[in-house]
Amino acid sequence: MSRRIHPKQDLAGSLLLAHPEMVDPNFRRTVVLLSAHNEDGALGVILNRPVGKSLGEYGSDFSTGLLSDVPVFTGGPVNDKQIILSAWHAESSLGMFRLYFGIDPEKAKELIASPEGLDVRAFVGHAGWGEGQLEVELEQNAWIVSPVAPDLINQLKGVDLWRTIMGNISPELRFLADAPDDPSVN
Repeated sequence: MSRRIHPKQDLAGSLLLAHPEMVDPNFRRTVVLLSAHNEDGALGVILNRPVGKSLGEYGSDFSTGLLSDVPVFTGGPVNDKQIILSAWHAESSLGMFRLYFGIDPEKAKELIASPEGLDVRAFVGHAGWGEGQLEVELEQNAWIVSPVAPDLINQLKGVDLWRTIMGNISPELRFLADAPDDPSVN
């Protein structure tokens, strides 16, 4: 279920889903996990743009060891040379989602080795909004806010994640999410 936003509401820990009519190629059909949101702005990473490489393939610093198999995702258009390591633990049955964002490699290794079954990912770049920018975009209906769907973010990749969460919010959004990019092939 999506939420209505009040200007001072903290959305950290929520998902932002690009509205189906968003055409910005940086965010078209994306699911953004917000890690920070306050009066100074917001920060998050795109969850559904896998690069198709592991961290070991991406950079020689990670070619061996526990981090070598961590999948890499395009996190967003800001600082697109920076790697952000994140991990989470989700328990759908308990409605729990614990996020570790911007962790150092040693902490990531510790979390991979832990018995909790954390999902560790690497993001190249991030999504960011300045003071009041996200609130304006929310008022313009560029984004739809959703709680984290732990069972989905660990299972679905790419546009399927976006489409499934959109479809779970409402039948209208499901219809819009299923529309082809090119209406002539409809």
